[in-house]
Amino acid sequence: MRRLLGLTIGSLALAASAALWAPSAKAQVACLPGSDVFCLDQGSKWTNATRKAFYSTDQGSQLMPYAWLKALKTPDGQPFLFDKLARFGYLPDPFRADLPIGFTTSANTSKVWVGMTCAACHTRQIARGGFQFRVDGGPAISDFRALLSDLLDAVNVVRTDDTAFAAFAKSVLGAWASNSAKAKLKEDVELWYLRENTMRERAYPTADIWGLGRLDAVAMIFNRLTGLDLGPPPSYLIPDNIKPADAPVRYPFLWNAAIQDKTQWPGFAGNGTALLGLARNTGEVYGVFATFHPAEDFFKIGNINYNANNSANWPGLRAVEELIKKIGAPKWPAQFPIITALIPRGEEVYKANCASCHNLAPPKAGEPGFPNVPTWATPVQDVGTDSREYDILKREADPGVLAKTSSRLFPKLQVTNPSPAFDLLKYSVIGSILQSWSFAPALVTDFRDSHWTFKTVGIDKAKDLLEDAITLQDTGNQIKYESRVMFGIWAAAPYLHNGSVPTLWDLLQPADQRPATFKVGPEFDPLKIGVAADQPGSYTRTTTGCEDRNSGNSRCGHEFGTNLPIDDKRALIEFMKTQ
Repeated sequence: MRRLLGLTIGSLALAASAALWAPSAKAQVACLPGSDVFCLDQGSKWTNATRKAFYSTDQGSQLMPYAWLKALKTPDGQPFLFDKLARFGYLPDPFRADLPIGFTTSANTSKVWVGMTCAACHTRQIARGGFQFRVDGGPAISDFRALLSDLLDAVNVVRTDDTAFAAFAKSVLGAWASNSAKAKLKEDVELWYLRENTMRERAYPTADIWGLGRLDAVAMIFNRLTGLDLGPPPSYLIPDNIKPADAPVRYPFLWNAAIQDKTQWPGFAGNGTALLGLARNTGEVYGVFATFHPAEDFFKIGNINYNANNSANWPGLRAVEELIKKIGAPKWPAQFPIITALIPRGEEVYKANCASCHNLAPPKAGEPGFPNVPTWATPVQDVGTDSREYDILKREADPGVLAKTSSRLFPKLQVTNPSPAFDLLKYSVIGSILQSWSFAPALVTDFRDSHWTFKTVGIDKAKDLLEDAITLQDTGNQIKYESRVMFGIWAAAPYLHNGSVPTLWDLLQPADQRPATFKVGPEFDPLKIGVAADQPGSYTRTTTGCEDRNSGNSRCGHEFGTNLPIDDKRALIEFMKTQ
């Protein structure tokens, strides 16, 4: 019977491959009239209206003044925005003509800023046979380092070439700008370059440090907060706090992210409520160019004014979280092959080998720390995968202005020099949320969703929930990462937290049989489920094996199902297409 099943699987797979692009009455429709991109079914709550808001809702990120970005040039003299940053892998926004998905504009009292929001790193496009499919909330296949580095090079031309600066100043300020206005612009450009180039030289000096579709998010958040935010004005720099961001991870998928009870790859943050979502998104925006310069202030509880100079957009942060709640897992496209005869067996294999870690289940009692808000359990465990991120989590930093913190606001916080970078980030996030009172609307939402009634929405309640939820556990010698529910996992390749395995089929092989190198790009393999072997670009990811688990690029670990018969592996792959 087993041999017969194997023959059947092989013949069905060949038939499906041959008929891969047969017309289907159930094919997805274009996202917008005239578009050649198909939008996958991601649930009834995910519409063009929610999609539009997700792509461009401002969270308070301030990369640079928008006028600067429009005035900068590429080395061959084209506007820096000539292709809306498509050369870096960012996707065109069908609702706007000027910026790609996930790039925002916001106005303060004096200028319009361009920044980034979640959608820049969490919107994906997959391609096969001429079809293009949009996966909202999926891990982007973009080159963030190349964008930052090329932007720095463009600014460097402006600051070092008088002719280039003259053209830049005319575009930014107008033809009749005064000499003093031009001098102020030059000063601002020099300061921007000093800060951002210091980050480049110390955090991401080489082109291969992350690669396509990855970023060391934790290190970059630590670096921006401790290296660019806490020092003395006007630069606010503490250069020695900036360390190499050499533990790259794949961007996680966002569908269902709002309701898992733990989040971040190492699972160090409680999650699942509006309040905890606000904390998660505040830390994120501090890592993607928010202006944040806390200042000593004796009249503030805790002796620090966390919002003295803070661009975080609290309503925007809450709005983005509400949008994330509406993103459903993408459904397998009707244009892709699926062998329905194998699905029942695949479901049996899944239940026997995968469900104990990845099934939909309620969390343990008392988590995530707020009464009766429904969440999903997210086990955090050591399965032998790459360990480099834990070195990042152990980093320490000069606390800068936060050395002035008193215990009046946070009795648990003891600021020393150096201090754990994790603690400096944690209390910066909590302090700014508490002092801005942005926690109050979030708690109201949580009271509503939990069906509980409280007489007060208090700062002490918010502080206790946040302090308890954002905690770096002592895992001893274990290297633990989250195990999420696998809905839509087919659209989230490459796999493992560091993106070191190209397909689900490869993940079902022992680590020493997984590809040591593979290309990354938008082309999709619907048979193995993951990134196809052939890609339009030239980028190749190189991985290490179990001999170097701490490389940041190790494909080691998660050897579940690797000893299954090949027929069961094939059946499991077909079942995963239905999730």
